[in-house]
Amino acid sequence: MSLAGGPREGERREFGEGVLGRATSVVYWYLIIEVLLVVAVLPGALGSLFLERTPGNAPLFALCLVPVGPAVSAALFALRDRTKADGLTPASSFWRGYRLNWADALKIWVPGLVVGVVILLGLVNVGAGGVPGWFAGALVVVGAGLALWLVNALVIVSFFAFRTQDVVRLAAHFLGARPLVTLGSLSLLVLATGIVALTTEALFGLLAVVWLALVLRNARPLLADVEDRFTGEP
Repeated sequence: MSLAGGPREGERREFGEGVLGRATSVVYWYLIIEVLLVVAVLPGALGSLFLERTPGNAPLFALCLVPVGPAVSAALFALRDRTKADGLTPASSFWRGYRLNWADALKIWVPGLVVGVVILLGLVNVGAGGVPGWFAGALVVVGAGLALWLVNALVIVSFFAFRTQDVVRLAAHFLGARPLVTLGSLSLLVLATGIVALTTEALFGLLAVVWLALVLRNARPLLADVEDRFTGEP
């Protein structure tokens, strides 16, 4: 009788299918969501290629960025839906999230872009017209706060159907109520800025789905708080 050890054939097959199947599923979801994310922002991205990188074109660049808000919301929705979906349906999840959230996302995203343009133009004009130099630091702080608020707001509108004014208040509230989430979002924004500054916007675009997955993971405590305290759901 041979005493050579090893897993049974059925056990080996089950283990292989489980590990490889889950890994393949994750890669497939991320890949499809990334492709759809690129498709959703492509009109604005193509338009930005024709613009010269000058402060005067900042409003036009902001206009090109308008599709980003709904696309990000749809991608966040699809990434979270992966854990609840019955099959490999990332495209269905993405477009369902887009259909549900595009209007609410734009109500948050477009005003954020407008304020961002104002801040950028203010930074460019520091030192001119008698504007004191310390004002630049204040604008940087306000800009960082705006970016952190936008992250919270887009996360909230991606999963909850609140009124816009309630989203505004909740996004601001959780900047202080969840300091670790805010710190995590700040770290991710610094990471994104570093990637763009050291490489290109295109490279960050290709990594966007991974970055958004990190944003979603970081926002889990915020989402749990919103659900427990503000939706009345058990």
